[in-house]
Amino acid sequence: MVNWNLVGFVKSGQYRKKILLALKNGNKTPNELKNELDLYITHVSSTLKELCDKGLAECLTPELKKGKIFAITTLGDEIINKIS
Repeated sequence: MVNWNLVGFVKSGQYRKKILLALKNGNKTPNELKNELDLYITHVSSTLKELCDKGLAECLTPELKKGKIFAITTLGDEIINKIS
């Protein structure tokens, strides 16, 4: 069953859909997302935090201070498939 609240959450954010789509193509660091999507690193970081808080993305290397790697979750994949 689709969580339409999460679909709305992703659609209402300027960068949420872009970042989830980029993560769907493979795991990435915030810097890779910044370069690929031509966004400010602060926007990437805050959006990743929002996506992780909602269970749509996850940090695969939480112990690292730099070079953290993020991935889309199964839930995030389901939500992005409903949007794209």
